[in-house]
Amino acid sequence: MTAVTALDLPEFDYLAPDLTGAVYHERLAEVAAQGWLARAPLGFVVLERAAGEFFLRSRHTAFPGREIAQFFGVGGGRLAGHIDANILNLSGDVHRRLRKLVGPAFTPHAADRWRPTMREFLARIGADIGPSTSCEFVAAVAKPYASLMISTVLGASEDDAPRLHEWSNWIQKQFDVKALSTELPRIEQALDEAYAYVEALLARHRSEPADDLVGALLAAEDEGTGLSHDECVNLVLNVLAGGVDTTQSQLAHGIRLFAEHPDQWALLRDRPDLVDQAVSEILRLEPITPFTARICVAPIEYRDVTFPENTILAICAERANREAPEGNDFDITAERDTRVLTFGAGAHYCLGANLARAELAEALSYLSTRMPELTLDGTPEATGVEGIYGMHSLPIRWSQ
Repeated sequence: MTAVTALDLPEFDYLAPDLTGAVYHERLAEVAAQGWLARAPLGFVVLERAAGEFFLRSRHTAFPGREIAQFFGVGGGRLAGHIDANILNLSGDVHRRLRKLVGPAFTPHAADRWRPTMREFLARIGADIGPSTSCEFVAAVAKPYASLMISTVLGASEDDAPRLHEWSNWIQKQFDVKALSTELPRIEQALDEAYAYVEALLARHRSEPADDLVGALLAAEDEGTGLSHDECVNLVLNVLAGGVDTTQSQLAHGIRLFAEHPDQWALLRDRPDLVDQAVSEILRLEPITPFTARICVAPIEYRDVTFPENTILAICAERANREAPEGNDFDITAERDTRVLTFGAGAHYCLGANLARAELAEALSYLSTRMPELTLDGTPEATGVEGIYGMHSLPIRWSQ
């Protein structure tokens, strides 16, 4: 066995300031051509699907939220407490119990119940665009759609959707190592405001019960399942934080891909039955979670390499998802393995995966008929890849 620290490995800097768009894909392809593992600023990057699944599913790895935050000086305060309570950072019996309680709200059947609401919001957004044949897609469609949906799922007022979006955007920066070092006070402020909002939301649901996610969690708390009030608050906050920026970003990247491949957009318009396959292709080719972090909680041996305890690994979904033949092509008709790593794998597989897929499918179904002959109307501007990989702006146009 050889210690991973003793290996002669290529370097990959996922904090490089120009790492976005085509440059990001090109550099990953170059380093992956040299092997399945590379050195990175905080540890190592895993660049292969089989290895990625191994570390994501291993019982000897965990999400290193606490360790990364401490590295950037987050030793106390609201963010430290939130990280400790986040379901991503929990394991064992506690994690299994919480997943079991919240899981029924995120089954495929549960996601499908929201499809009429998704269609209603999309029609409303389309009406707001009016007769225009161009827009900046992120601001006009992706942002309001995602925030309106999460407000509905939580049983919040539609008027609160902009606030929920802002809080989600800032709270999600807990996974952005650049933001942790430069924007910590704003992240803390968002958490303070969001926690106060969730407490008020729970109080309102107690006096006015509703058939939504918050209502289900309150029922679980009242039924003596062991769900404490603090756990209930943190689960709601996790859904709020994780359900807006992610969907917004994935939809924006999907529309960008279609605008760059007009033949595929025309095909989807003619073949609406391909919508679920189109969603899978978007998730595969452009994951908005390019790197999923894990820390070894015990020494791990894999492929004759020893990974010591406390080794931090970044599992690269982008490379793992593109391993298939013609893996760099965007083709919604291709028969592919749909077990992409965009939502992770193992015990911490994304709870919101079914809701996200439903939201994307409904959006593509509506937009493919609403926006024929889709194309770019300027240069898209993507964010960095150190956290959620999104789009700052996406100017598009279409025909009448």
